Amino acid sequence: MSQLQRIAIASSQFQLGQILLTKEQQHYLGRVLRLREGDHFIAMDGKGKWWLAQLAGEQAQVLEPLLVETELPVSITLMVALPKGSGFDEVVRCCTELGVACIAPVLSDRTLLDPSPQKLERWRRIATEAAEQSERSFVPTILEPVAFNTAVTANQTSHRYICEARGEYPHLNKVLSSICEEIVIATGPEGGWTTQEIENAKSAGFQPVSLGRRILRAVTAPVVALSLITAICEV
Repeated sequence: MSQLQRIAIASSQFQLGQILLTKEQQHYLGRVLRLREGDHFIAMDGKGKWWLAQLAGEQAQVLEPLLVETELPVSITLMVALPKGSGFDEVVRCCTELGVACIAPVLSDRTLLDPSPQKLERWRRIATEAAEQSERSFVPTILEPVAFNTAVTANQTSHRYICEARGEYPHLNKVLSSICEEIVIATGPEGGWTTQEIENAKSAGFQPVSLGRRILRAVTAPVVALSLITAICEV
């Protein structure tokens, strides 16, 4: 079953045991994946539901629901200061594969990128593709970019951490001895967070943590943070 091709669909496409395929999906299944009439594939709605489906022209026949258990036992929101260039594309892709539930891009004092609405659409498309590839049950939510100080005061999750390379802070591993249901973890931009941003985060209830003794790139830190959490909660 795991060898079957997977596509993401909208919940509204599922009607009376049929999946109404869009023109793009028909092209992808027939021209790109080379599936023929009667071939099987897996449809996922990005909200936890998977189905075994059979291609039938412009639609697909749903054969049976599938049980997929690929999600983490903890819901992780990753708050990422937008890196320069297209680096955030890879952050979205890798962190989706690692199991992140939500990615919240933020604009810090040292952020160089000025994201467009097209960027947000692109990130959401990348998350969908990565969820398909990694056999996720859910497609992570990608929020619209907001100012960092707005983001830290808006989030009220109990377990909130901000990664900081400078300073004597406990390693993330040390503070994750008991995994909870929800975690928010923030990683900084090129050059790191400003002193004021760290103070604002602490005032909002974030605990500063370290990811190790080395200085990580802005696109590396989110992947390391997610990897440390998954290593603890999936053993």
